Amino acid sequence: MSLMSQIEALLFVVGEEGIELEELSFAIQRSTAEIYHEMANLKEKYTVDEASALTILEVGNHFVLTTKKKYAPLLKEFARSPLANRLSQAALETLSIIAYKQPITRGEVDELRGVQSSGAVQTLVSRQLIEEKGRVEGPGRAILYGTTTYFMDYFGLRDLNELPDVQQMEEDLAEDEEQLDLFYDRFKEEDDI
Repeated sequence: MSLMSQIEALLFVVGEEGIELEELSFAIQRSTAEIYHEMANLKEKYTVDEASALTILEVGNHFVLTTKKKYAPLLKEFARSPLANRLSQAALETLSIIAYKQPITRGEVDELRGVQSSGAVQTLVSRQLIEEKGRVEGPGRAILYGTTTYFMDYFGLRDLNELPDVQQMEEDLAEDEEQLDLFYDRFKEEDDI
C-alpha cells in the first residue's frame, strides 16, 4: 500500500468533513512533513490528470477530496434529475436518526447505524434536508447536524414535536407482529387438523 493511496482512501472515507494533517499523520503513522509532501503530490496528480474529476481542497486546516469545478454543471443537472430525487435506505435511516437525535455528529450517526454514513450525510446536505448546526468543542471539532426548514416544510411539520412518537411506533409494530403470530398459529392449527 503506497502512502498516496492510504491518504486517498482516508480522504474518501471522511467525506465532506475533511481531515486534518495531524489526523492523517496519526492514522498512517508517518510524520506530518511526509504526509504534507505526499498530499502535495496527490494534489498535483489530480491537477495534471485531465481524466480525473477529483481534486483536493485545503479548507482551513482540513483537506477535502472533492470534484473539480468544471464538473459543477453536470452535478447540478444530475441533482435535478428524477433519478436523483429518491433517497436510499441509508439516507432515510440517517435522516431519521438526525431528525430525532439532533444536533448529532456523523460519528454518532455511524455508531447508531453500525455503518459509515458519510455518503448519506452528503446526500442529505446536498438535498438541503440537513445542515450544519455547530461544531463539537474539542479535538477535530466535528460538525453537528440538524434538520433544515426545508425538511420541516417537506414533511409538513411546524416543529420537531410533530415527528411521530418512536415509542408508539414500536408498540404498534409489536402489536402487528403479535397479530401476525396469532394468524400463523391459527393457520398452523388448521393444518394439524
